[in-house]
Amino acid sequence: MSDLPNCPECDGEYTYEDRGLLVCPSCGHEWNPESAAAEETTGPVVRDANGNILQNGDSVTVIKDLKVKGSSSVVKVGTKVKNIRLVEGDHDIDCKIPGIGSMGLKSEFVKKA
Repeated sequence: MSDLPNCPECDGEYTYEDRGLLVCPSCGHEWNPESAAAEETTGPVVRDANGNILQNGDSVTVIKDLKVKGSSSVVKVGTKVKNIRLVEGDHDIDCKIPGIGSMGLKSEFVKKA
């Protein structure tokens, strides 16, 4: 058997190398093995609603009214949140929202400011 990794899209085992890229014949996915190794060491990439890559310390803007669980408060559209922290889990952003306090947000409801 070969020592090539399985396909990250479909987990197919019949991957092969072509011009520096790894290719899966089952689903047609192509990827660079160096970038895949770098992504494993740095963790998953978190993207906002527009597809921009988010990093620790970025500022984001909320794009949808969000109800706060366990409270009658609402985070309004356009609320700017500074100095976010990326975490793994269901809510991938930890932050402090002015007037509300610490909470977790999903990256699909924010855009990079």
